[in-house]
Amino acid sequence: MAENGTDCDQRRLRMSKEQHNGNFTDSSMLSERKRREREERLNIVLWKKPLVTLQYFCLETLINLKEWTIKLWRRRGLLACVLLALAVLTVLYSIEGAHQQYVQYMEKKFFWCAYWVGLGILSSVGLGTGLHTFLLYLGPHIASVTLAAYECNSVNFPEPPYPDQIICPDEETTEGSISLWAIISKVRLEACMWGAGTAIGELPPYFMARAARLSGAEPDDEEYQEFEEMLEHAETAQDFASRAKVAVQNLVQRVGFFGILACASIPNPLFDLAGITCGHFLVPFWTFFGATLIGKAVIKMHIQKLFVIITFSKHIVEQMVALIGAIPSIGPSLQKPFQEYLEAQRIKLHHKSDSAVPQVRPSLPPSLPLNL
Repeated sequence: MAENGTDCDQRRLRMSKEQHNGNFTDSSMLSERKRREREERLNIVLWKKPLVTLQYFCLETLINLKEWTIKLWRRRGLLACVLLALAVLTVLYSIEGAHQQYVQYMEKKFFWCAYWVGLGILSSVGLGTGLHTFLLYLGPHIASVTLAAYECNSVNFPEPPYPDQIICPDEETTEGSISLWAIISKVRLEACMWGAGTAIGELPPYFMARAARLSGAEPDDEEYQEFEEMLEHAETAQDFASRAKVAVQNLVQRVGFFGILACASIPNPLFDLAGITCGHFLVPFWTFFGATLIGKAVIKMHIQKLFVIITFSKHIVEQMVALIGAIPSIGPSLQKPFQEYLEAQRIKLHHKSDSAVPQVRPSLPPSLPLNL
C-alpha cells in the first residue's frame, strides 16, 4: 500500500511538471505568434500590398456600417427626433421672415465656435505632436483684443467688422475705464471653445487603450507600448521622465476624477499618458471626459488667457518697449519698429475706412496682429 501511495505521488508530480512545462511552452508560443502577427500587420500598407490593404479596408468599412446600423436601429426613437429637429431647422433656415436675423446670428456663432473647436482639436489630437494653435491663433487673438481694449477704453467693438477686424466704437469713453474682467469676458467664448477642442483631441489615446484592454490585443502604437513597458518597470524607474510618467499614472489611477482634473488643469505634456492610463484601467468615459473638459476648457484656459492679457496690457507693453530702448547701442534702432507698429495699430483702431490707414510695414513677428 505504501508503494502504491508513493507511485501515485510520483505520477502526480510528473503530471504537474508536464502541465507547468506545457503552460510555459504555450506562453512562449503565444508571444511568438503575437510578434509574427504584429510584423504581418506592419507590412499591410498601401504601397507594399495595395490589394490586401484595400480588401481589409472594405471589410472593416462594411463591419462598421453594420454595427452602426444596428445601433441606430436600437435607438430609432432618438434618431427620429434628431431627424425631425434637423428638418425643422432646415425649414426655418430656408423660409424668409423676421426670424432670419436670429438664424443668421446663430449661424455666425455656430461657425465661429466650430472654428475654435477645430483649432483646439488640431492642438492636442496628435499624441503630443499636434499643431500649436494657441501660439498661432488664440494667443494672438487675445493679445489683439487686449491691446485694442486698452486703446479704445472699451470692448464693445462694432460687429461687423469684429471679429474679422477690430475698430474702436463711436461712443465716448473715459481713460482707464477698461477692466481686466471685461477683456476676459470678451474672449471667453473663443477660449472656452478652444479648450473644449483640446479636450476632444485627448479622446483617441483613451479609446485606443480602452479597446486594447477590452479586446486583449496590443495595438501597434508606440505610446501604448511605452506605457506597457512603463507598467512593467515602474518600481525600477530612475530617470526624471520615467518617474514623472509613473507619478501621473499613479495620480490618475488612485485619485480618479480629481486626479484627471489636476492633470488637465495645468500645461501638461504628459496628459496623453493620463488618457492612455484611464483607457487601460477602464475609467468610465464621462469621468475621464468630464474632468478633462472642466480642466482644459475652464481652469487651464482661464490661466492661459489671464497670462496673455496681463502680458499685453498697456502698461506692460509700454514698459517692454522702454526696456528695449534702454539696450546699449542697438536699443533705439530696435525700439523704433515697435513704436511705429503700435502707432499704426492705434491709427487703424480709430479709422473707418482702409484708405485712411498709413502703409507701415515694420519687421515684427506675426504674434501681434490686430487684424485676424
